[in-house]
Amino acid sequence: MPSAPLTCRALLFDMDGTLVDSTVAVETIWTRAAEAHGLDPAEVIAYSHGRQTADTVDHFLPDLSGDGRRRITGELRQQEEQWPGRIDEIPGAADLMRQVLAAGMPAALVTSATRDLARARMAAAGVPLPGVLVTAEDVDHGKPAPDGYLLAAHRLGVDPADCLGFEDAPNGIAAARAAGTQLLVVGRDIPDLTTVRVGGDGHGTVNV
Repeated sequence: MPSAPLTCRALLFDMDGTLVDSTVAVETIWTRAAEAHGLDPAEVIAYSHGRQTADTVDHFLPDLSGDGRRRITGELRQQEEQWPGRIDEIPGAADLMRQVLAAGMPAALVTSATRDLARARMAAAGVPLPGVLVTAEDVDHGKPAPDGYLLAAHRLGVDPADCLGFEDAPNGIAAARAAGTQLLVVGRDIPDLTTVRVGGDGHGTVNV
């Protein structure tokens, strides 16, 4: 855990595992898909964390036609968006986002989910959306490529080195590092978001 306040000009948040807990949905949907295609569910789930759905489908089903892979990707995205179970916030996520918005601090969501799925999961978990969303539709290369973080920093008008990223999964961590952002890893550097506070001056001091 960092021992001193961190200074940055913008905050960049991953979603799944960082702001919302979608573990049951992710593991259930990918287990069913893996079993339907004779794949090892544990291997598929491990690979999928932090990645775009299309990238995981392409990796494990390379012998299918492009249309076939797009069809499966569409079906999986629909299942994710229509998930009937609970989606919970990571402890402290909603309060932290309200602090960020109240302070007027530039912030973005950088997720491998589609825009519709991101909106649905954030709403289900009760976590407010930041002003900028970078989703699967916005980048040609998903995590672990840095494209999403670089685009978010650009849209916020902030150098990536002056941004603080919040991540949890190896693919997202690699993406944030490759983009050159500062980084806090949920589950490693901090257990959750309950101890994170944005400085009262609203000028980029983050206490953890």
